[in-house]
Amino acid sequence: MSETSSGKNSIHPIHPHRRTYGLQTPATKGVPGTKRYAMAIDLRKCIGCMSCVVACKSEFGVPLGVWRTWVKVADKGKYPTTRRVFMPRLCNHCDNPICVRNCPTQATYKHKDGFVLQRYNRCIGCRTCVVACPYNARHLVPEKRTDMNLPTLVVDKCTFCIHRVKKGLVPSCVQACVGGARIFGDLNDPDSEVAKLVAKEPVTVLKPELGTSPSVFYVGADWEIMDEPQSYKNRTAQIRAEFNDFKRNHPGDAFADVVEGESTMYWVGKNMGDFLASIPHKASGVIGNLKRLIFG
Repeated sequence: MSETSSGKNSIHPIHPHRRTYGLQTPATKGVPGTKRYAMAIDLRKCIGCMSCVVACKSEFGVPLGVWRTWVKVADKGKYPTTRRVFMPRLCNHCDNPICVRNCPTQATYKHKDGFVLQRYNRCIGCRTCVVACPYNARHLVPEKRTDMNLPTLVVDKCTFCIHRVKKGLVPSCVQACVGGARIFGDLNDPDSEVAKLVAKEPVTVLKPELGTSPSVFYVGADWEIMDEPQSYKNRTAQIRAEFNDFKRNHPGDAFADVVEGESTMYWVGKNMGDFLASIPHKASGVIGNLKRLIFG
């Protein structure tokens, strides 16, 4: 991290005319002698098999209910002329990342080769970067996970599998893609497959108007689902079921929520009970306040 600053809005040590924001290197798009790893996703080849999602979950032991990469699904047209379209999503590893300059502890930073990464030991779980990210690409790791040796209650996200890339391998999602829809490489290398594809095909990125300069490019993207929020309405049954399981397995004040299809009052009452159980030293005060609220 030789070309980073120790604080926000400071003067760049090598290029005084540039300002740095948090722990991030200057933008490397098209800069000779630098790397900018990027991914192109050819949606004409994506069949929505979810192999990328499973490979990512397996590679990192991603807990139930959160994802580093996911696939949005939408149905187009009216019967009998219908079709299903897919759109894989992940961290965009922006050249000018908003999350980096909003992190109060500099836990998230931009690597000199274009990766936007996390330092778990500095993350306080405040979720500021989660809110700042315009691509909904970050999540808080739950308190309980299968491998408790891995970090918990910190923010996590896609890393472009930097541990694999450093060994000359492609990210796990790229390796697992059965249709060959995901292409990864150095965008600054004109001979790389990803650079050739981006130069040849009409591509688009998510929310280009923000000036973040994303490193994930889409070929054949459907504009109607590109910026659609991940709501209860457009989620698949699989995602809905997994999220419900997540809520059942993580009760209490941090993950209190209702389970779809079950009694709302039951879950509100259960979550309140779990919350009180987690703060026994304050339970009497909470109950007293409830009594005063109800009975005056």
